[in-house]
Amino acid sequence: MDNRFKRIFGDRKPVIAMVHFDALPGAPLYDPAGGIEAIVAHARRDLLALQAAGVDAVMFGNENDRPYELEVDVASTATMGYAIGRLRDLIEKPFGVNVLWDPNATVALAAASGAAFVREIFTGYYASDMGPWTGRAAEPQRLRQRLHRPDLALLYNVSAEFAYSLDRRGVADRARSAVFSSVPDAILVSGTITGEAAPMAELEAVKRALPGTPVLANTGVRHDTVQDTLKLADGVIVGSSLKVDGNTWNPVDPARAAEFMRLARLATGG
Repeated sequence: MDNRFKRIFGDRKPVIAMVHFDALPGAPLYDPAGGIEAIVAHARRDLLALQAAGVDAVMFGNENDRPYELEVDVASTATMGYAIGRLRDLIEKPFGVNVLWDPNATVALAAASGAAFVREIFTGYYASDMGPWTGRAAEPQRLRQRLHRPDLALLYNVSAEFAYSLDRRGVADRARSAVFSSVPDAILVSGTITGEAAPMAELEAVKRALPGTPVLANTGVRHDTVQDTLKLADGVIVGSSLKVDGNTWNPVDPARAAEFMRLARLATGG
């Protein structure tokens, strides 16, 4: 198996920090007065603050495109690609993308932008706020090949936010099955909503079931939990905790981001 995760991050337990785009054209919360230039400017601000804090990687996502779609408006993917292109010369870290909640759009954006990794719901069957939600791992895996990006790492979120799994197996068994059937590059364990932590017991169960696969905490890691989380997990993805007042929709707070990274380095010895 090609260890794409290790090629990107080496032996580190990475802190992957979110750059949340403002609502994109076509989304209900889009601000036409600020327009695309405001989207780019705000993403630039957050990107530079996160890199200055010393994060290991960044991931661009359209968290503000609420309510979310399972097959996204093509304008969302196009705008994300344009914005990342505008920022490309400033990106100093490995970066990933996530077009909520469309795995094919996410892989296509990664191929167009040069992203090293993606995060998505690739497997499972859920009752969700967006309606019935069916994973379709075969399509993005094949799309990755057709777009000549065999190096692109796929990070599988196996506990979808805003949703309830209709699969009666526990999260550890679902993760183990996903690894067997789809060969993801990492498994992500999430809380029920953005900014809410995954239960440590679930994270531990998945890691115990998959000792040879990177397992990351995907949501809700805070300053007071990052050290305990990194003792167990192979990395974390963090957004809300690095924002002003810890609010998902606020700008990145440089001081909060720097303190988070200080605590993470204490945990990993990096």
